Amino acid sequence: MWIVKLGGSLAHDLRLARWLAMLAELGGGRVTVVPGGGAFADAVRASQQHWQFADLAAHNMAVLAMAQTAHLFHALEPRLTLAADEAGIRRTLHAGQPALWLPFMVLRDAPDVLTSWEVTSDSLALWLARLLNAERLVVVKGCKVRSGSTLAELGADGVLDTRFDQWSRDAPFPIDVVECDSVELVRDALLGGPSLAPPPPPEALASGRRQPPVARARARRKPSA
Repeated sequence: MWIVKLGGSLAHDLRLARWLAMLAELGGGRVTVVPGGGAFADAVRASQQHWQFADLAAHNMAVLAMAQTAHLFHALEPRLTLAADEAGIRRTLHAGQPALWLPFMVLRDAPDVLTSWEVTSDSLALWLARLLNAERLVVVKGCKVRSGSTLAELGADGVLDTRFDQWSRDAPFPIDVVECDSVELVRDALLGGPSLAPPPPPEALASGRRQPPVARARARRKPSA
């Protein structure tokens, strides 16, 4: 099973429709889509800054922001099946459909490790991938992803949240962080391609230069004790 997290920043990007259609076509029984919070989560941040309420409330509001994005994705691509918990996701995939996560299961009544702005929808996608024993996590970003970056470097760049690298270090599955132009790369990988590596540019083929680093990152494993 793949977890594919689509950044909320794609909500106003025309490329979103291509991503949703591709995942609906190829993701039946094997892909769970995790929505970002996007502008809905930005409104939560602005409200908290204005009223100075606690992070617990902000976390729950941001989770509901992700749910709003999920409903947006579903409205654009009804072939993605909304699922709110682990059992619902597994039922959806078992039925041969692609799942679209409504993240109500991470709403909280008391503060814990999730209830902080250090944990965004990126780390929640990683949390879900662990819960479901996913075979791969793909994080799709609307911003630039520096080629060959580590997850720690992407966290320092603000591409990923500050918890992501730490939580990913013993992940038993590969993690790829790709730009939103990478829909064909992900499509090829879902169809059985060997990797998410992009093809070399024509000038590199003509000159015989090596292919540039892939715009993705993999989790680092913890060293053996």
